[in-house]
Amino acid sequence: MIKINNLTYGYKKGKNILRNINLEIKENETVVIMGKNGSGKSTLGKLISGILKVKRGNIFIDGLDISDKKNKEKIINEIGIVFQNPENQIIFNNIEDELSFSLDKLDKKEKEEIIKDVLKKVHMEDKTNEDLYELSLGQKQRIVISEVLAKKPKYIIFDEPTTMIDSAGKEEIHSIIKELKKEEYTIIYITNMADEMLLADRIVIIENGEVVDTILKDELINKINILVKHGIKVPLIIQIVQALKEEGIDINLNELSTEELILKIKGIAKNEK
Repeated sequence: MIKINNLTYGYKKGKNILRNINLEIKENETVVIMGKNGSGKSTLGKLISGILKVKRGNIFIDGLDISDKKNKEKIINEIGIVFQNPENQIIFNNIEDELSFSLDKLDKKEKEEIIKDVLKKVHMEDKTNEDLYELSLGQKQRIVISEVLAKKPKYIIFDEPTTMIDSAGKEEIHSIIKELKKEEYTIIYITNMADEMLLADRIVIIENGEVVDTILKDELINKINILVKHGIKVPLIIQIVQALKEEGIDINLNELSTEELILKIKGIAKNEK
């Protein structure tokens, strides 16, 4: 479990970016953190991952205080993070070299097995020997995800991972997230894209550096007013599900992605003909 107590953070000679954050993220839970640009959500991700140093308040990872230096190595191995731009996280040109870099303490056979496994998880198993510069941004992002997975973290933070990617690449990332959920990774997904709230078990809304609301995924239809209140666009698919509910057709949002909802609605429409 990740437990955040009274977390406040500000940069030097500036106002506080985060103010009095209290939040718990349970094991095997996928939490989507939503907020406008500048709301502090990415800063929160960097604090949880240990990239930024906690100054006021506490973050506990499985009971270990992230601020205690003696816990640093263990916590670093427990948390992986994926940023917006995959090119900022890639060091080598060759995929195998890139993935091998973080596995340098293992023998060749162990490396090969892990690389094969993580590339399969990101649907890139046929790209082992390709050069990274030949890949699309979406494919590069999937390689970054595979590199994070190779370290076998318990918690993975995705910080707006689809911002720079086309719609096809975005769907691939969403598919990977769904599969990681089934494998019981604990996922923190930071985004300002409204449709990505459907990846969540729980949506946490941050506004001006504060947690202002929390919504369970299966409560979304009944809490659209909260999204509107905080200026979050209601995804079209949610509007359609709400309209169907008003017509007596009830669809449970829980466990469904945008793509699955579309397929289900198409099925309903086909049966109505």
